[in-house]
Amino acid sequence: MNIFVLIGIAIGLSLDAFTVSVTNSTIIKNLGLRHGLRMSLFFGFSQMIMPIIGWAAGLTFSQYIQGFDHWIAFGLLAFVGGRMIWSGLARNKRTDSSNDENNQDCRHLPTLFVLSIATSIDAMAVGLSFALIKISIIFPSIIIGIITFFMSLIGYFIGRKIGEKLNFELDIVGGLILIGIGIKILCGHTM
Repeated sequence: MNIFVLIGIAIGLSLDAFTVSVTNSTIIKNLGLRHGLRMSLFFGFSQMIMPIIGWAAGLTFSQYIQGFDHWIAFGLLAFVGGRMIWSGLARNKRTDSSNDENNQDCRHLPTLFVLSIATSIDAMAVGLSFALIKISIIFPSIIIGIITFFMSLIGYFIGRKIGEKLNFELDIVGGLILIGIGIKILCGHTM
């Protein structure tokens, strides 16, 4: 897989974690650097492991779906990307800042664990699509984890500085990136 495509996938997947980092560091006024680092580690590790889980599941079923696996990969990426776009558009329409989704306190480890799993479900679907198109998973999952760690840490610092202004459009951008990659995979297998 082209390294630029892989980086695009990693950035697209990391935008959920980035958004949660920005939100937490904006809402929680006494969120220290150690909390930002812990949040970034949780998000990065979770984003690194989930593609491997999805990839293993994909290998289990790949022999049964070889003839149309590129359509499944496209469908998964389009679904994940569409869900991210929908989430970003829905968040734009909400004006109530006391919404429960935006008030998840990442200082508590159980909440941080749930947030890290929730932001990395998309990575599991991408891992599944990698298995279907016969791409090795170790290097991509490491790249995804590292980029997510740094994007989350950047999100922490941005949230501390400029607040909620970036919080809306990032899901939409990430969704468009993933849909574009899905279209590229589909075109590559059908043309």
